Amino acid sequence: MFAGSSGVTGAEESDIKRTHRSGQTIIYPEDTGEALVNPQMGWTFHYYSNNPTNYGSKLAPSNTLDYFPGLSVIYLRVPWSYLEPEEGTFNWGMLDTPAQRWIDQGKRIALRLTCSESWTRFGTPKWVKEAGAQGYNFKPGKGISEDGPFWEPEYGDPIFLEKLSHFLAAAAERYDDNPNVDFVDIGTYGVWGEGHTYSSTRKQYPVEVKKKHVDLHCKHFKNTLLAISDDFAGPQKQGRHFEIIDYARKKGVTLRDDSIMVDGGENAYYHEEMAQPFWPDRPVVLESQHYGPSKKDGNWDPDIYVQAVEDYHASYASIHWWPRPFYEQNREMIDHINSRLGYRLQLRKASWPRQVEAATHLPFRASWRNAGVAPCYPGGFPAVTLKDGNGGIAGVFVDEDFNVHTLPVSSPGRAPTKRVKTTFKAGISGKGKRGAPFIAPGTYDVFISVGSRMGTPRIALPLPNDDGNRRYRLGKVRVTH
Repeated sequence: MFAGSSGVTGAEESDIKRTHRSGQTIIYPEDTGEALVNPQMGWTFHYYSNNPTNYGSKLAPSNTLDYFPGLSVIYLRVPWSYLEPEEGTFNWGMLDTPAQRWIDQGKRIALRLTCSESWTRFGTPKWVKEAGAQGYNFKPGKGISEDGPFWEPEYGDPIFLEKLSHFLAAAAERYDDNPNVDFVDIGTYGVWGEGHTYSSTRKQYPVEVKKKHVDLHCKHFKNTLLAISDDFAGPQKQGRHFEIIDYARKKGVTLRDDSIMVDGGENAYYHEEMAQPFWPDRPVVLESQHYGPSKKDGNWDPDIYVQAVEDYHASYASIHWWPRPFYEQNREMIDHINSRLGYRLQLRKASWPRQVEAATHLPFRASWRNAGVAPCYPGGFPAVTLKDGNGGIAGVFVDEDFNVHTLPVSSPGRAPTKRVKTTFKAGISGKGKRGAPFIAPGTYDVFISVGSRMGTPRIALPLPNDDGNRRYRLGKVRVTH
């Protein structure tokens, strides 16, 4: 199971190996093996999976799944009718209440707002139908039926689209350009928002209708990553290019697979080729079938999930079931996926002089690699921070010439290493008051981090000795007059 190696070691090997040679401190950090919570990657928990009773409903308000390694996003997938039960009256608390539980823990949310369901008659609010929007009764698996218990809108109907646009505008006013929102699905077309009508009316729509739903989301969510389901092209249609998928990609939308392991074996997923134009510059979302039904049908295979992460170069993977049994029954799979999911920046080697003069320079050499399946999309710059014996920051030096976004990805254990040499100015040379060094003589702890150009840490690294702010202690340096 889980062939291959990412180069991640266990916690018992995580202490930094340190040598001193020719006046240099040389270290060889080992990957701690811990799961990392970082921007634009991680496990997504389906708190609402359309039906609001799945799967967060049994959690106590204080239960934020702290036991689940790598959980970074809470996924809230709900029908429009629940959020705007009356025109212009909104029930945002349905989203904001669970969102704030995890935002308080440093996590983020993702949204899908749907218009057709197979468990409630009106995914689109009833008042939209009463306003004159056309639609169809349907029976799941049988298509349009006059006595069907569920109603699906005519997706190109102008009244429906007008009301939908107003709703999306209100949602975007609240959630667009929000640092707590990772992505929003284009979920207003197809049953469950998956981009197909196979399990609802089975009515076929031209690509121009589908484009209208892409356009509406792009119009309102101008500053948020949008995701389109692979099923817009057809649940089982294989290939790299489809008109609607290419159209969405050109508008900056990313891809999600809804979802793998509905079928088993070689048919566990169909669209890894479709993902190839996306992952080099935007994070791909990988959703699995509900774990319980997939397992019951004999289609669940941990090896397939691990391989799908590789094939799609996925940045997100889903917890699509009751979280505790999913976690307890898939521990090995989860740990393996965490070693590869998204990006994983490893510092393989670093060296610097054991002693420098305050008025000179600090040479720093480092070797970096990305052990994940995807680029580090948010990017960032390595920074060396010097702290005094009280933990105070005495100096911050940022290598602005090296953006970790440029680190390439490869198969497990084969990521190339990037060697970087930087010379930081450790003080201000000269005489008199204006020439006083800004770092006083003394012995300082050396920390490494990755983040903004100002040296603010943003990216968690698999290193020991975290100061609590994503700076990691590497060793010491002595500063003299």
